[in-house]
Amino acid sequence: MSQNKIIGLTGSISTGKTQVSNYLRDRGEKVIDADLIAREVVDLEPVKEKIKEAFGNDIYKDDELDRKALGEIVFRDKEKRQVLNEIEHPEIYRIILEEIKNSKGRVFVDIPLLFESQHLNEKYGLDFDEVWLVYVSRETQVKRLIKRDKISRGYALEKINSQMSVEDKKIMADVIIDNSGSLEETFKQVEENLRRL
Repeated sequence: MSQNKIIGLTGSISTGKTQVSNYLRDRGEKVIDADLIAREVVDLEPVKEKIKEAFGNDIYKDDELDRKALGEIVFRDKEKRQVLNEIEHPEIYRIILEEIKNSKGRVFVDIPLLFESQHLNEKYGLDFDEVWLVYVSRETQVKRLIKRDKISRGYALEKINSQMSVEDKKIMADVIIDNSGSLEETFKQVEENLRRL
């Protein structure tokens, strides 16, 4: 157990986790963004070499990863997705753990699929003192997603159903930040929990 308090921050699609994450950052809290790290690791030489080995040299065009092409490959093929994960995950977790180690005080780790990747957190030794979930009801989630992505209700439901349900996550979380009301009300809950810490 480090001297840092490590807080996992998660949500589900269109629950407003990014708003809470940005608010914490604006307040001067240390927030580690796992998605951002995942986007950046593909530019590290060792990772790049392994990706080229697994998916062919032409997956990088002018030294830039063709994310669209790679995305299409791994979206359709579970085994290839597994290969990519095995290349990326050790690096992603190495960077997260290093950032935690080099931080003073409390650290928020923003992981969209935190509960879904619990086995990876355990495998790489990422331990949370508590997990905060940014929550809205499923119906609010559907409405916001339709509005945000300008998609049909059917497609919104498909996207939401592809993830663990926010109700299941609610049972597993230590702190629920209810984002159903105004942003002001959401940030008030964040402030209360920061004071509690």
